[in-house]
Amino acid sequence: MTLLSPAWLLLLVPLAGLVALYAVVQRRRGRYAVRFTNLDLLDKIAPERPGRRRHIPAAAFCATLALLVVGFARPTTEVQVPRERATVVVAFDVSASMEATDVSPSRFTAAQRAALDFVDRLPARFNAGLVPFSGSATVAVPPTTDREVLRSAIGGLTTGEGTAIGEAVVAARDAVRDLDERAEQDPPPAHIVLLSDGTNTAGRSVAEAAREVAGDAIPVSTIAYGTEEGIVELPNGTTLEVPADGPALEALAADTGGDYHEAASGEELQQVYESIGSSVGHRTEEREIWQWFVAAGLLTALATAATSLLWFSRLP
Repeated sequence: MTLLSPAWLLLLVPLAGLVALYAVVQRRRGRYAVRFTNLDLLDKIAPERPGRRRHIPAAAFCATLALLVVGFARPTTEVQVPRERATVVVAFDVSASMEATDVSPSRFTAAQRAALDFVDRLPARFNAGLVPFSGSATVAVPPTTDREVLRSAIGGLTTGEGTAIGEAVVAARDAVRDLDERAEQDPPPAHIVLLSDGTNTAGRSVAEAAREVAGDAIPVSTIAYGTEEGIVELPNGTTLEVPADGPALEALAADTGGDYHEAASGEELQQVYESIGSSVGHRTEEREIWQWFVAAGLLTALATAATSLLWFSRLP
């Protein structure tokens, strides 16, 4: 918690003096009572004293003043708030290795299903885009709130040759920049979710792409998909081993402030997408909470009045 007008806290100094004065007065009252040495007679003529209860209204009154002073100092706290321009771009690997069946029914089909589920779970106000990539990367769907367009595009993806991970990252970043006329000067809160099962074989390197987008404050969360046993059948009838390769994707996520995940099944992939979906499209803001302190002060004042009336039949 921070204070926007901390100078108001100087009012706590006279309040502290008031507390000290109250303590001095109470000590003097104790001395005066002791001077009356005939305790039996004092017990008969003096009413029953409330004991420590008499301090409660005074303490509550001081607490009221303290809460109001803190309220005047305009305290703030950090809160997570959604932004209407929040954007998520899914970079989807459509290279031929995604046809491997080590994930049932295949990496490609399981990834499509998980991507569709992820899109459905995003808040309706979020913009979502799609960048499929194989030997090159293109923006198939610019960031939009039209979920039907996005779902249709994901469902219509087909595989191709090559894996241009670096090009996909830059294309996704450019899609965020092109969201609206304010995007260059006031970038929206954005997140790139990149799924791939292989190594970069075309276009710029992953490290180069990470350096290029690092200054845009757009985290790239990566998902290495598949297992070490993945194989695909080539057109000539031979098979090719396509084990999932995660180190480059892990480095990409680390360099851009994103998260790295490994998914070896369709269920795990859906869980990864859900965890990413819960973290995008928000920013941290400082919000004033002086109302809380003023409200607490008023409630304390009411409690002060109630206890004083109940115990002493008078307001403090």
